[in-house]
Amino acid sequence: MKELLEAYLFVAAEPVTAADIAKSLSYHPDDVTAVLEELVCDYIARDGGLQIVRLAGGYQMATREEHAEDIARLLDPPGKAHRLSKPAMETLAIVAYRQPVTLAELESVRGVASDGVLRTLLDKKMIFEHSRKQVPGRPILYATTPDFLHYFGLNSLENLPALDIDIADAESEAVHEIEVAAGLLEA
Repeated sequence: MKELLEAYLFVAAEPVTAADIAKSLSYHPDDVTAVLEELVCDYIARDGGLQIVRLAGGYQMATREEHAEDIARLLDPPGKAHRLSKPAMETLAIVAYRQPVTLAELESVRGVASDGVLRTLLDKKMIFEHSRKQVPGRPILYATTPDFLHYFGLNSLENLPALDIDIADAESEAVHEIEVAAGLLEA
């Protein structure tokens, strides 16, 4: 089974889960997980250019981090941009930490129109339309996708770095400052 799983990880374009492998091959999920973890350890121990990482809830074969920049240069033609813009990163961070979130909630935090950036993130499959908020008008709620986890090398949302500030507190403080500036409240 170990050789088969190694070969499968080599050809798989996306992270694969032990449950999916077990279902397809009629193995017990715990057995598949044990072999995948053994492969992770094997690749850590060997001195090569590849590793097996836990990513987006599954496992994927990838280049070692120390080779990432050189491999990116080898794969990408010069001048071709794949990075997210600063507004896209800002919007994506808000979605990641507050999800699910509406466009109006995003714009209240960012302070600028965000529909264009949201469309870009949807096109890049970094976010998706999660559901609709149960309020008048039923606005769309947005959340991150497994592609988001993959792009940032995260296994799950619990691996997001801790924030130095609480977004809700910062938003509340900003609203208070605006009301004071408008003369609606006293400082």
